[in-house]
Amino acid sequence: MSGLAELEALDRLLAGIWQGDAEGPLLTTELLRALAKSGNYVAGAYDGATPVGAAVAFFSAPANRELHSHITGVGPAGAGRGVGYALKLHQRAWALRQGATVISWTFDPLVARNAYFNLAKLGAVPAEYLPNFYGAMHDRINGDDDSDRLLVYWDLLAPAGRPCHARPDTATVALRRGPDGGPLPGSLHGQTVLVAVPEDVEALRRAAADVAGRWRVAVRDALTALLGDGLRFAGFDRAGWYVLTRAPAGRRP
Repeated sequence: MSGLAELEALDRLLAGIWQGDAEGPLLTTELLRALAKSGNYVAGAYDGATPVGAAVAFFSAPANRELHSHITGVGPAGAGRGVGYALKLHQRAWALRQGATVISWTFDPLVARNAYFNLAKLGAVPAEYLPNFYGAMHDRINGDDDSDRLLVYWDLLAPAGRPCHARPDTATVALRRGPDGGPLPGSLHGQTVLVAVPEDVEALRRAAADVAGRWRVAVRDALTALLGDGLRFAGFDRAGWYVLTRAPAGRRP
């Protein structure tokens, strides 16, 4: 996709999603034009002639055979219709045709629906926790919160999706939802460890920004400590828990 009118419409759609103002550009038509012209991924999902979703990605270092997906958004008209999943499958097919075998991207670890979509439905694997990765963003979705992100890699040669690691009754709870809706720390020690996130952090930021801020710090502290101790992500449970497991003794994680 490289037509100016199409690119401008996609940028307005993305601006409306993140900024609530479709008149102010998010990426700019000029940048989208340059990315498309140089062989990168710029795509839209349409209901008739109306764009309802968009995705933009660019290539990593050539030796990595990797496409980095910078942004994927679905507008209100596309919500609940599988538009995001269709865009990711289209992106996967496109990347494979270009010779890429991996797609990477970042997402906010506090957003439960995105965590489930990325880890359980697509089968992407988190590789790194990135504190305040983009700095202050001040948009409608992120508010004034730190822009912590999880970097994930999606193996395009593996089957899409994977079953979440079971949550045994003996799993350790490192972080749960407390009675006040805030984070309640537990123990970081165990073979399988659970880390909860808010049910809807975007609504929480609007209603109680201080509680959302506590969640940011608590999830950051729990996940960075567990990853530093050698645990790895096994999946994300639909009920809102990251599931992490420790590699058996004598095996590298």
